[in-house]
Amino acid sequence: MCGRYTLALPLSELLAALQLDLPDFDFVPRYNLAPSQRLPIITNEGSLNLRLHRWGLIPFWAKNPAIGHKMINARGETLAEKPAFREALRQRRCLIPADGFYEWQKTPYGKVPHHIHFINREVMTFAGLWESWRDAQGKEIRSFTIITTSPNALMAPIHDRMPVIIPAANRMRWLEMDLPQEAVLAQLCPYPAHEMQADPVSNAVNSPRNEGPSLLDPPAPSLF
Repeated sequence: MCGRYTLALPLSELLAALQLDLPDFDFVPRYNLAPSQRLPIITNEGSLNLRLHRWGLIPFWAKNPAIGHKMINARGETLAEKPAFREALRQRRCLIPADGFYEWQKTPYGKVPHHIHFINREVMTFAGLWESWRDAQGKEIRSFTIITTSPNALMAPIHDRMPVIIPAANRMRWLEMDLPQEAVLAQLCPYPAHEMQADPVSNAVNSPRNEGPSLLDPPAPSLF
């Protein structure tokens, strides 16, 4: 599962790394991105765009948008089988830019949050799917989900899932909508562990209301 992540890089660095133009929204570096929020994703709709979408995919056929709360993640192993994801897998793949994600490790003393990032601190891009849903009045909600896979050697002691991270060299390929499904699914694999690092961080990240660079501080020393 991936239920929280960071995108705190300066906008200029983010756009340069992803070769994107300025977005049409105000970008604010964030340290605690959470489901139901409107967050930047990269779509290919004739051209590459950085647009805001709600985290929690709402299938185009859904009667109630609340279903999106249950669809913040999509298991890569079953994407092609699930009605909620099949069509988006073919036609609406996206990339979610981040510079790290959080996961909670179960320990005898409770859950310990970790921030997982590239060792070189460069931008990472999660594999995702997006959708456009309209209510009875025609109001559109654009939403997305993050695809997950089995953990690599770094993540395995922390959690049994991790987001699919598309390598920089494969980003354009992931966004090619005419790519055969076999070639799409072949990209849904764990990212190499030796390029990543996991740091224990403050319990303040447990609440999505908290924000700021202090969330990445080491946890307070135990009293026991």
